[in-house]
Amino acid sequence: MHIDPAVTQAAQPGSIAQPIETDAVIVGAGPVGLFQVFELGLLEIKAHVIDSLPHLGGQCIELYPDKPIYDIPAVPVCTGKELTDSLLKQIEPFHPTFHLGQDVTQVRRLDDGRFFVATSKGTSFITRTVFIAAGVGSFQPRTLKADGIDRFEGSQLFYRVKSPDQFAGKNLVVVGGGDSALDWALHFATSEEHRAESVVLLHRRDGFRAAPSSVAKMHALCEQHEMQFLVGQISGYEERDGRLSEVKVTGSDGITRRVPLDMLLVFFGLSPKLGPIADWGLALERKQLVVDTEKFETSVPGIFAVGDINTYPGKKKLILSGFHEAALAAFGAANYVFPEKKVHLQYTTTSPKLHKVLGVDSPVFD
Repeated sequence: MHIDPAVTQAAQPGSIAQPIETDAVIVGAGPVGLFQVFELGLLEIKAHVIDSLPHLGGQCIELYPDKPIYDIPAVPVCTGKELTDSLLKQIEPFHPTFHLGQDVTQVRRLDDGRFFVATSKGTSFITRTVFIAAGVGSFQPRTLKADGIDRFEGSQLFYRVKSPDQFAGKNLVVVGGGDSALDWALHFATSEEHRAESVVLLHRRDGFRAAPSSVAKMHALCEQHEMQFLVGQISGYEERDGRLSEVKVTGSDGITRRVPLDMLLVFFGLSPKLGPIADWGLALERKQLVVDTEKFETSVPGIFAVGDINTYPGKKKLILSGFHEAALAAFGAANYVFPEKKVHLQYTTTSPKLHKVLGVDSPVFD
């Protein structure tokens, strides 16, 4: 399923966008952030969702969209993409607004008790509550350390594959020993649509962190001369006419070999960065937000943290734990959104009110 996220009123040059007033701002559009929308929606709390990534799904989509997940209750197996699609379907009745490709740069409390939230694209909010569901922070690729090679980034040096078409018919060197490196090397060596002219997989050792089946397939393709595998590390490079022409690979034997290329794909993994969250005045413990276990509120009243970003005694970094935290955090937030109203626990199975909120017909029980 596909949902077109509503894009925000980003400030135009020379203009000042009016802040969006809302009940809740959720920072993070991964599985826990999406489920937070649902739990807030059941309590009729309107939410806007911000994420630094240009797409929904957070870590699930960024790191393992096609890898199986086995520990979602009542779902024997699903991929990260399937889980994201299901969550988006579940929150459709609440019409959340998504603000993607932007970082939260400022969170401060106003005199009336609400919060002012601003993003890197000039979007701003005035909200009664804030939910931080940012996983372990924003992910940045670990880069190749070679003086001056960064100037080729985006033209010949890539840390992510966004458009496979641009690599078709090229001479590729793929660096890394994890699933991403193996998966893309195999894809460009075998794909009918995106097949490369040549593929060289380079890893610092003859051992991998990837799926054994992928490693076996790689070795089989090497035996069939469909691709090559080299053990070594990039120790330098050459350029010709302002373009990257080859990399120097030094092996464990101390010999340096020259490998010509058109494109260099590097998959050293992603490094989580807490980013500006560290400057919001919230209590931290080992780069995680300290919360209570009654409503998963941080040290600042009205700001909640759910999922991998938080810490408390007995914390387990599981998606299902984040779902539980999101439910209790929503009830905690209701006290700020509806201070004069007592919020009662209701069940989606039997509550006519919740059926109305969800847009479903109330079942008739004998």
